[in-house]
Amino acid sequence: MLGYLKQKITGCGETIISTISRFGSFLIYSVNCFKVMFSPPFRASSVIEQSEFIGNRSLNIILLSSFAIGAVFGLQLGIVFSIFKAEGMMGAATAKSLARELSPMVTAFLISGRAGASVTAEISTMKVTEQIDAMEVMGVDPISYLVVPRVIACALMSPILTSIFSFVGMIGSFLIGVVMFNVDQGTFLDKTVFFVNIKDIVNGLEKSVVFGIITMLIACRYGLGASKGAKGVGEATTNSVIVTLLTLLGVDFLLTCIQVL
Repeated sequence: MLGYLKQKITGCGETIISTISRFGSFLIYSVNCFKVMFSPPFRASSVIEQSEFIGNRSLNIILLSSFAIGAVFGLQLGIVFSIFKAEGMMGAATAKSLARELSPMVTAFLISGRAGASVTAEISTMKVTEQIDAMEVMGVDPISYLVVPRVIACALMSPILTSIFSFVGMIGSFLIGVVMFNVDQGTFLDKTVFFVNIKDIVNGLEKSVVFGIITMLIACRYGLGASKGAKGVGEATTNSVIVTLLTLLGVDFLLTCIQVL
């Protein structure tokens, strides 16, 4: 019995130490990325290329998801508000929720699932095929060449995609409110403008920038740490998406607390 308990305690201790070690390693890697980001060479062409990959190629899924989420959210709110005969508040409630929470969070999830997973797979493939080792031999810093342009591009594209998500989501909610709940168009828009202020929008955009940076940092980190051939590429991609989603949820809670306080 004592041997079993000792084994379990030892296992827990090793897990805690390993987790702390990985977190410290990630912090060092992140600090190094930001140092390189503000040092030459500045790879503007790579940033533009990655911005097109992250932003333009994610646009379709953002449009479809935002309209569906706005419509469903409006439908659920309409059912609740109709109990109190307050259907006119649908627009304000939907807009405030989208601006502050839903848009930056869901956009980050979608970017992670599409662009983040793709980046991890690409970099991890380069890692296991020793292309990154060849870059280092030629004197090219992988952080500067592979990571920094993607981080900058994601930080730039995330607030843009978040804004589009909020706008299209409001269209979905507007159609549900007007068509299904007979909400007056003027009332819907007036309540939205009255209750949603610029601070709500800015808070959401601030979150989206942070989420974009975190998403690409984690995606690239798992790509650079891949091993074990093709199996390692799959493991790195899966772990990257899972860790990113969990991290975003925790960071969202912390940012919300900071913004509220």
